[in-house]
Amino acid sequence: MRYIAAYLLLKTAGNESPSAADITKVITSVGIEVDEERLNSLISELDGKDINALIAEGSGKLASVPSGGAAVASSGAAAGGAAPAAAAEAKEEKKEEEKEESDDDMGFGLFD
Repeated sequence: MRYIAAYLLLKTAGNESPSAADITKVITSVGIEVDEERLNSLISELDGKDINALIAEGSGKLASVPSGGAAVASSGAAAGGAAPAAAAEAKEEKKEEEKEESDDDMGFGLFD
């Protein structure tokens, strides 16, 4: 992911055909080691292809992928006396979520 991100950053900055050396320069500038094999694989896959066409093609493929279940809407009239119980459950869940969020980034960085 870091290699394609650097590639797209270079394209956005005006470099029409980013090379492996260009991508390496971007990645090493933030202190990350480069895996030459993965980088060369990316460069060979993108060689001679229009990145905008590839993004459009990928977006079309992702559009056909299901992205989760349908949300169930509840009406206030149907819930009746269950509303206080649901509110108590929501408070308990919120407390549990706050505990989980305290781990912050867990030692992982964006480009690790």
